[in-house]
Amino acid sequence: MLAGGAVVSAQLQLPDGPAKKFGASITGAYEGWFDNPDGTHVFLVGYYNRNTQQEFDIPIGQNNRIEPGGPDMGQPTHFLAGRQVGMFTITVPKEFTPQQKLTWTLTANGETTQIPLRMNLDYNVAPFTDVAVGNKPPFIKFAATGTPVMGPIASIAKAVPMKASLSTPLELPVWATDDAKYSSGSNAPMRNAPPPVELVWSKYRGPGTITFDKAKPKLDVIKGGKVNEPFEGKALTTAKFSEAGEYVLHAMATDYSGFGGGGEVCCWTTALVKVNVTQ
Repeated sequence: MLAGGAVVSAQLQLPDGPAKKFGASITGAYEGWFDNPDGTHVFLVGYYNRNTQQEFDIPIGQNNRIEPGGPDMGQPTHFLAGRQVGMFTITVPKEFTPQQKLTWTLTANGETTQIPLRMNLDYNVAPFTDVAVGNKPPFIKFAATGTPVMGPIASIAKAVPMKASLSTPLELPVWATDDAKYSSGSNAPMRNAPPPVELVWSKYRGPGTITFDKAKPKLDVIKGGKVNEPFEGKALTTAKFSEAGEYVLHAMATDYSGFGGGGEVCCWTTALVKVNVTQ
């Protein structure tokens, strides 16, 4: 597993190809794979948009396809600028072998890139527990009595359904809990600690523009708020849509381990919300 972590950490960097403001390519990023309790396997996937100021909408099809089995396997059609770690998952049957692979092909600014997704042992990851201190990803839910989500498991099949209209902004409440555990390589205490849980909303799919009141809403503290104090909090933002249609929103919650788990592929949580927007 240590070897796997080293390989995946290198994958998180994706050093090939310099970033530009505009005109560069997008490459899928394979973070690793893990097993479900039922024996099926899960590929954890992100991407690297080498443009620092250019976002893309690439519809499912020739320029955005995962094969075999696709072209649509739940990947994003809207691509944010920069490196986006562990944005979605693809589940394959337990009969899927290490010799098999999926291939994600993306074409942006006239340049086509491809990445293979396969169950190489060096890419086996454990995104639900950091063994150093037993840290686990935050739990989030979108209703007070809703089902909590934990870990980077975002998939279209598990998207939470909502309805909205063009005339009224959609309220997006999030309740979050976390164990607030933290570790560093030197075991030194954290200086200038960030909030125990940070939340980011973004567009994942959809025909128009989404404007968030706060794409990074601050969670109001209900309980805890310091290292090793179990945390509870709630955040609220709103989303406006430029045109009617079906949208998918992406929510990512990170804990003290930070973006991408600090290279350890643990511990953050992702979820998708599918919104049917009417006139």
